[in-house]
Amino acid sequence: MDDFTALHSTTTSALVAATRTASNLAASDLPFHRSLDAGLSSALDEQNARLLSLAERLLGSATGGAAENGVRPHTPRLGSIESVEGDWRAVVDVVDSLLERADTALDEFTGAVRRLSPGVGEQQKVGGAAGGSVRPGRIAAALRNREIEKPQLSFEHMPKNDETGEFVPLLESKPHATKPLEEVQASEQPYQREIEQFRYPGSVYSQTEPIPYHSFGSTTATLVDTVEAMYEMLEELKQATEIAIDLEHHDQRSYIGIVSLMQISTRDKDWIVDTLKPWRRKLQCLNEVFADPNIIKVLHGAYMDVMWLQRDLGLYLVGLFDTHYACRALGYPGGSLAFLLKKFADVDAQKQYQMADWRIRPLPQELFDYARSDTHYLLYIFDNMRNELIQRSDLTKPNREGDKLWDVLQKSSETALQRYEHPTYDTELGQGPMGWYKLLARTPALLSKEQFAVFRAVHKWRDDVAREQDDSVHFVLPNHHVFSLAKQMPETKEGVLSTAHPASQTVRLRVDEILAVVRRAKEAGKEGDEMMDVLKRVEPQLPRKIAREVAASHSVAAFVPKASSPAVNSAVSSSSTLPLRSVTSTFWGSALGSNAQQERHGFSTAAPSISLTVPLPPLTAEIFADPPETTYTPVKAMSPEPAPMEALEDEGHDDIFILKQLGKKRKRAALDAEPRDAMMDGMAANNDEVTIMPDSDTERAREKAERKKARKEAKRAQRAAGGLDYDEPAVDDQEPFDYTSAPSILHPPRESREEARERRKKVVNPYAKSADVPKALGRVQKERSGRSMTYKT
Repeated sequence: MDDFTALHSTTTSALVAATRTASNLAASDLPFHRSLDAGLSSALDEQNARLLSLAERLLGSATGGAAENGVRPHTPRLGSIESVEGDWRAVVDVVDSLLERADTALDEFTGAVRRLSPGVGEQQKVGGAAGGSVRPGRIAAALRNREIEKPQLSFEHMPKNDETGEFVPLLESKPHATKPLEEVQASEQPYQREIEQFRYPGSVYSQTEPIPYHSFGSTTATLVDTVEAMYEMLEELKQATEIAIDLEHHDQRSYIGIVSLMQISTRDKDWIVDTLKPWRRKLQCLNEVFADPNIIKVLHGAYMDVMWLQRDLGLYLVGLFDTHYACRALGYPGGSLAFLLKKFADVDAQKQYQMADWRIRPLPQELFDYARSDTHYLLYIFDNMRNELIQRSDLTKPNREGDKLWDVLQKSSETALQRYEHPTYDTELGQGPMGWYKLLARTPALLSKEQFAVFRAVHKWRDDVAREQDDSVHFVLPNHHVFSLAKQMPETKEGVLSTAHPASQTVRLRVDEILAVVRRAKEAGKEGDEMMDVLKRVEPQLPRKIAREVAASHSVAAFVPKASSPAVNSAVSSSSTLPLRSVTSTFWGSALGSNAQQERHGFSTAAPSISLTVPLPPLTAEIFADPPETTYTPVKAMSPEPAPMEALEDEGHDDIFILKQLGKKRKRAALDAEPRDAMMDGMAANNDEVTIMPDSDTERAREKAERKKARKEAKRAQRAAGGLDYDEPAVDDQEPFDYTSAPSILHPPRESREEARERRKKVVNPYAKSADVPKALGRVQKERSGRSMTYKT
């Protein structure tokens, strides 16, 4: 211990002195001193080369044993000052790895945490007591970073990643079949008829007391890692009426993924099935239970589990109950299994193990307990959720509209009907689950011809290498690195490594291949296709399911009347083929501004006509008419009888016909009439048509004509006296104005006070009534809490 203390003190002092010296040198103006003394410049270059060599040797030593518990970090090459900046992230990774290893070693030395993964020759009983204090976060990180030999290399049937066409089911026999396996077509799910004809037993619809689970600490699970243990488990499962199932999947070091573990629980017992054994295909015998219509299979979020069981083990589910759909039907705030464990069993799920590498063998106790907890409580959760679904269902509604349990069972059956298909790759249009189109459609990027060609070429190279190595595409090259390489189009190997930094092991080993792919694609892209042109070719070839979803989101059938114009019908029929991506707005025309780049990529800025997404009915007079429920008595159009000659003589033929005055008379007559008679035709009222007076109103019309004549006489008299009338409209028969005899405005004649007073009385003040309007808000405002002074009431 004394030697260690002395060594620690000496090392610390040397590091502190070196750090201080480096800081002082960095604060000096070394380029200026280099320009003054050539000898100093040479000495600095020699010291730089020596320090870089030492640093590179230290980094190499640090990464020499780093692969024991994880992936070996990349050893950066520090040949020059520029390489330090280029490989700085790699240097940081090495230092972080050193600190992590030192922290782990200190924890093991002090006893704070035991060594999790046993080495060669060490024994660990799977399912035994954990013992000791464990840090879950550090354990989960260690479980993710282990280098494990691929178990699929030892399978009796190794996965083939280049298969095309229809997926051939792995079934060798078909238990509980209503349709023999020989009659099942290639495009059909083997248990499709059995699932469609299945009827859930009456026990599912009965509300019973939930069966409590056994204590987790007082029980354990049985590891199934032999064929004999598998058959023993099968015989016990046949006696159950409900079982809970869950899977653990690994997709990092496998192209299509691999089922690494399967958990099965009954009311009394738990099993952990090792699905990485070479004889894993023999697990097909579990179809005697999985396809048994008398046994309910309870899973949570079974959509992908159904696919994985078909793909790897040839297993199918008849009688599925998915608790995820029950969460949605009951409106729970959470839909995860961790939420259900906390709600019904008061168990905190250790979800940091969810992303662990489930290929680790022997299985650590932490992963063993976590996997077991996923199904140990699930049947008890099923009992509670089933009772709640029955309680909250309204069985009085027709067609099972209020039956929540029925909805969950229907959606669960639809999930069980899913069928696995081989992942295909379309180089030209990027279609399929592994194609480039979905990645590009989700990313708002506009690439040039060369960049688009490089993007497709690198994406295809990544898929080919992943299939060849049996690795996931993300392990070979992440998505953001594909975009970076397409945008940067590096010309050197160093440029490829810096663009795809931090580079994976595959990229470092195949950097020459990537560089050649980028160069060829860049050269070919000069005469290649535009990105938008290719996307336009992709749009009409979308899968039918996506087309139906898009058509449903744009559906306008509910808003269109039955009797519509051909244009409306054509618009409705075209809504079922609407594309996923629209380059123009269907209402405003072009969705983008007008520039040369958009014109080159096919965006048309011209909008010759406006086509509405929601079609309108023909705009006819019936649209503006009153609704048919409104009842009123319209005024009948009657032929007017000629007025008596006496009235015409009294009225005079030289009277001027003024529409405005007739309009006023008509309004006054409408006010005097009955309310029902006042409801005239709206179109006639808008056009100011002359109201035809019936015979009973002849006397009233004569009186109004006399009053009009009297007003005209008074007006003529007033005009003769020199005054003006502002109340009556001017007429065309007045005398022309005499400008020569009119008084001058600039030099008005002097008038006496009496004349000025009389003149002011006759002049109308246009602002006389301006003070009669409501007063505005005062200038001085007093703020009051909780009240607004915008309007004063």
